[in-house]
Amino acid sequence: MNVETGMLQPGEARCPAETTQEIIARDRVAAPAWAASESYEYLGSEDISKDRYVNPAFATAEFERLWTRTWQMACREDHIPEAGDYYVYDIGPYSFVVTRDDVGDIHAHFNACLHRGTKLKPSATAGYAMNLKCPFHGWTWNLDGSLKEIPEKWDFAHTAGRRNCLPQARVELLGGFVWINMDPLAPALADYLGPEIMAHMAAWKLEERYIYLHVQKSYPANWKLTMEAFMEAYHVGDTHPQVAPANGDVNSQYDVYGAHVNRFISTLGVVSPKLRDRYSEKDIIDNFTLGDSSSLGGSKPELKDGERARQVMADMFRSMFETATKADLSGISDTELLDTYSYTFFPNLFLFPGISLPMIYRFRPDAKDHRRTIYEVMFMRPKPRDGSEVETAEVQVLEDRQSFAEADGMDPGFGVILDQDTDNLHAQQEGLEASAKPSLTLGDYQEIRIRHFELAVDKYVAMPPKLPDWTALQGR
Repeated sequence: MNVETGMLQPGEARCPAETTQEIIARDRVAAPAWAASESYEYLGSEDISKDRYVNPAFATAEFERLWTRTWQMACREDHIPEAGDYYVYDIGPYSFVVTRDDVGDIHAHFNACLHRGTKLKPSATAGYAMNLKCPFHGWTWNLDGSLKEIPEKWDFAHTAGRRNCLPQARVELLGGFVWINMDPLAPALADYLGPEIMAHMAAWKLEERYIYLHVQKSYPANWKLTMEAFMEAYHVGDTHPQVAPANGDVNSQYDVYGAHVNRFISTLGVVSPKLRDRYSEKDIIDNFTLGDSSSLGGSKPELKDGERARQVMADMFRSMFETATKADLSGISDTELLDTYSYTFFPNLFLFPGISLPMIYRFRPDAKDHRRTIYEVMFMRPKPRDGSEVETAEVQVLEDRQSFAEADGMDPGFGVILDQDTDNLHAQQEGLEASAKPSLTLGDYQEIRIRHFELAVDKYVAMPPKLPDWTALQGR
C-alpha cells in the first residue's frame, strides 16, 4: 500500500490505499506486461503559466511551431478502404485530403489548388472521387498528387518547367490509423512514440477494431484546457459522483513514456478509496458504468457469498462481449476487459484500448478563436472474427446546447459523464482569464500527465517557426 505522509521526496506521495497494480494482481486472468508495469517520472513542482490558455499569440506560435512538426492521427484506414475514397482532416488553418490512390497507397495532400488556392474538397467532408479537381477553374490532379490537367493549358506555358504536383504531408500507418506530419525532417513515427509504446500498440491490435459511433462537439475553452480535463481521475469524486462507488479514482496509476505519450490506468469494479466503508460488493455492480451498456443486455449478475464484484463482472463481460461482438476474448486479461486505460499521444489524441471503454478522443483548436476547441469522441468495437461486414460510423455534429446523450447510439449514462467532464470548461476558461494568479498549480502525481503534456508544448513553442515548405513537400 502507498503512503502520503512522512519524509517523502517530491513526487513520491501516493494515495494511502491499495494501488492499481495490487488490484490488478488479484485478477483471475493475469494482466499482460504492458498493463502490469509502471513508468512514472517526477517532472518538477513548478506552477505553469496561464498564458498558454488565454493569450492568442500563444495559439499563433502553436500553429507555426507545434502543429507543423508533430505526428497527428488524421483518420482510420477504414475511412478510405478503396481507391478514390477520401477524408478531409483539418487542423487549425491547415487542411488535408487523405486519399487512397489506384495502387492502394495513402496520401495526405494539402487541400489547396496550386492555381489560386481554392480548397479541392470542403472541410470536414469524406467521400469518393476519381481525381482531385478544383471546383473553381477545373485544375485537376490524380489521386497520387501528380498533375492531370490544366484547362486552357495554352495560357500557362510558363508553368511547363515547374513541378506541379500537390504538396503532401508525410504518411505512416499504425494500429489501423493514418498518421500525418507536415515536417519532412521529423523523426519516424516509431521514433516519435518510442519502443515501449510501439510494443503497446502491437499488443492492443487496434487495427482489429472499427468505429461504430462518432460524435463531435465544440467547446468555449482552449484546446489544451479541454484535453487536460480528461488527463486525471482527481476530478471524479466531485465531477462524477455517480461512478465513485465502482471506480478506483484517487488511487489511479499515472505513467509517462518519452516526450510524446503518457497514460493512466483507472480500475473499475472497486470502490473509490474515499468511499471504501460505505458501499458493498453488490453496490459496486449496481453502480457500474460502461461506454456501451447495450453489450450487457440490460442485466447485471448476482453475487454469491464471498465473491468479489470485480471478478464477477470480468467473467460476465467476457461472455457477453464475445456474444455481442462475435469475437474470441479468451486471451484477454480481466484488466483489459474492465479497466480504463487512457493514453495521450501528443499533441491531440487519446486512445482507450480497453474492452469496456474502447474509445478515441481527438481535440483540435479552432483556427479563428483560441478559446474554442473541436472535440471528437469515437467508440470502437472488435471487428467480428467471422469476417462479417461492419460499417465505419459517420460523424454526428452536436450543437453547443446539446447533450452528448442526444447523439444517436450514445449510451445515455456515458453521455451524462461526457457532459459532466465538459461542463466545467467554460467556467475554467473564464476563471483563468479573470484570475489575478498568473499560473496553475499541479499535483506531482495525479496531474503528472498535464505537466508532461505542457512540457512538450513548451518544447515545440520554443522552436523557431516552421511553416510548410510546399516545394519540399511535393511528392512527384
